[in-house]
Amino acid sequence: MDDIAAWFVWLRQTTGIKLTIFYDSYDRARFLQGFLTTLKLSAYCLVLSVVLGAILAWLHGSRVAAVRRAVAGFVQVFRNTPPLVQLYFFYFALGPALPKFDGLPILGSFGWAVVSLTLLEAAFAAEIFRAGIEAVPKTMIEAAESLGYSRWQAYRAVVLPLALRVTMPAMTNNLVNLVKTTTLAYAIAVPELVYMSAQIWSEQVNVPEMMVVLLICYVAIVGIINQVMQWLEGRLRVPGFGQ
Repeated sequence: MDDIAAWFVWLRQTTGIKLTIFYDSYDRARFLQGFLTTLKLSAYCLVLSVVLGAILAWLHGSRVAAVRRAVAGFVQVFRNTPPLVQLYFFYFALGPALPKFDGLPILGSFGWAVVSLTLLEAAFAAEIFRAGIEAVPKTMIEAAESLGYSRWQAYRAVVLPLALRVTMPAMTNNLVNLVKTTTLAYAIAVPELVYMSAQIWSEQVNVPEMMVVLLICYVAIVGIINQVMQWLEGRLRVPGFGQ
């Protein structure tokens, strides 16, 4: 580790390339904090949005018209308004309106980022799942119902697993967009990767170097997600279905 740090010090002295995150412990700690916060924010939103999207897709097929309209309205609102406006609405409009406990808000900037981005991506996930559900043959649903499955049991055990296999490519794209959208959390001072990098380059005046590092980090994160989803798609593939 000391040899690596020494090499980057030499690189700065000889070329002017200033990558302090490799030899300055303070900058390195801030950068790692931002990187881990981005991973944590992405993981929370990824899991919650997929679960909520699956539930919304199920509710979209409800026999109650009011439920179907409510789900459709939710999807339209979050798909057709800018993500940054949604984030500002939750943090600056809804947040202060909620009651406080011991003088502290219920959620901080990280919590509101999770809420906002989860609801945004859940709206897209719901439409993706809905398309997958429509691709499931009706005969399979009828067969499950003939075996005594309730509507929820048939959805959970038959429809959703098959729909998930059909929607894997679209879901991968949705999850990649989610990771990229986490950069908006910068706007409400969530200490994610871009926010912490901005603090570093404002002090060290090494904007080009940090921009390159940021690009590499996001390419790596997205690349890993793509590889995992492709592996999962292969593992879940059912021969003859969705081909």
